[in-house]
Amino acid sequence: MGTQPAIVERAAQPFVGVRSRVTLPRFGLLADRLPEVLGWLGERGITATDGPFFQYEVIGAGGLSGGEHQVVAGFPVAERVRTDSGAQGADGDPFGGVLPAGHYAAVTHIGHPDGLIEVTASLLKWARAKGLEWDMTRADGDEIWGCRLESYKTDPRVEPDLNNWETELSFRLRD
Repeated sequence: MGTQPAIVERAAQPFVGVRSRVTLPRFGLLADRLPEVLGWLGERGITATDGPFFQYEVIGAGGLSGGEHQVVAGFPVAERVRTDSGAQGADGDPFGGVLPAGHYAAVTHIGHPDGLIEVTASLLKWARAKGLEWDMTRADGDEIWGCRLESYKTDPRVEPDLNNWETELSFRLRD
């Protein structure tokens, strides 16, 4: 359940996050670091401007369910944050970055996050049927994305039932 895919314009969005290489079965290890990022922000008096997101920077050879991926788990913030670890997030430390502005293919999913693989497949199929091109390149079987986001809009403290969660997928299109 959710919305129909659409092309949307997104402004550049500063964020603070952590980067890791994970497989889908080990994805929870990255998700479990979100409270750490939120704590890091709180220690510095910085407030997240929206819910958490996952930015899939690299989808490993073997696809979403079979490969190793490079993913950022983070929170949007009001302005760019400089960190000791620099733009790369050395040693998995929190780092500041900016999600790029541009045109995105987006869809909203309402339901359990387990349904996101199917929603992702539908979004990719929709874009292919429309002749849209992703901001993505391939190297050695890996997909390197300009920006591929999974943004969580539901606060689990308010709505603990995952079947009622709202998640937005936003994949950047090639200019």
